[in-house]
Amino acid sequence: MDYKNAGVDIEAGYRSVELMKDAVKSTARPEVLGGIGGFAGAFSLAKIKEMEDPVLLSGTDGCGTKVKLAFLMDKHDTIGIDAVAMCVNDIACSGGEPLFFLDYIACGKNYPEKIAAIVGGVAEGCRQSEAALVGGETAEHPGLMPEDEYDLAGFAVGVVDRKDMITGDNIKPGDTLIGIASTGVHSNGFSLVRKVFEMTKESLDTYYDELGKTLGEALIEPTRIYVKALKAVKAAGVTVKGCSHITGGGFYENIPRMLPDGVKAVVNKGSYEVPAIFKLLQSKGNIEEKMMYNTYNMGIGMVLAIDPADKDKVLEALKSTGDTAYVIGEVQAGEKGVELC
Repeated sequence: MDYKNAGVDIEAGYRSVELMKDAVKSTARPEVLGGIGGFAGAFSLAKIKEMEDPVLLSGTDGCGTKVKLAFLMDKHDTIGIDAVAMCVNDIACSGGEPLFFLDYIACGKNYPEKIAAIVGGVAEGCRQSEAALVGGETAEHPGLMPEDEYDLAGFAVGVVDRKDMITGDNIKPGDTLIGIASTGVHSNGFSLVRKVFEMTKESLDTYYDELGKTLGEALIEPTRIYVKALKAVKAAGVTVKGCSHITGGGFYENIPRMLPDGVKAVVNKGSYEVPAIFKLLQSKGNIEEKMMYNTYNMGIGMVLAIDPADKDKVLEALKSTGDTAYVIGEVQAGEKGVELC
């Protein structure tokens, strides 16, 4: 009897590391010290000393049950983008710059090519957010998880000068709300998605004219990363007063998180076109509109609160990063919360 016979293949682990090395190296920043394979990822903080009052920001998250979609479609090269996005977008919400990321993959059995594909997606997410992938872990759990399944989570650390933190404290009535478009369902609400749509290869391969693609292609579209978008707004000289990453809980839970007491966000539902995937989901599942806005991003992945005078600057800055943005409402006096009209 040996470890391999018990279900853990150490040689497969070595093979996975070899296959992912180039992807990991592609995310390196000048601050990264050492290479892949150490016991800890090392990252120099020398540049942070240039800040007046540096504050470290951190975020950890996973992809939820969206990984089930990756299993069914046997497509594993984008789910890592989702894992990175869920962490770095939260850091960007506070005005921070993501510095580095670590991933954790738990699997029933280590298939090196599959693990390398997952980490390749993680590396792509890190490149999009300009964060270094400094380490990670792939753990085989024979007997605990089915051999062909895995779970993926990650952890990111970022930094911001305290004076540049986005806190929402200065939001006031009359401020403009800017919505930055999502790329679809992102990584939230998939437990409900899987109740609405039959999760079979035939169902996922079904082409819908309104989507312009198959159902599976629409659902697995990776989460948009907004780090460069927020950097562009800052570079344009605009102070973002508040920022909300629209994740699980949709508009109703996430937008109030950026608001101070005494104000509410009034969102005009007609200010942008809700993507077809959400209309299809609502129709097929007979889901109430309020529940849709309380579960999904409905086509808006990030909401910014800004001074009305900065509106044109912000829209132009977001256009420069390839993002689509809309003026979706305003801040008004009232009880803290969200009003859709």
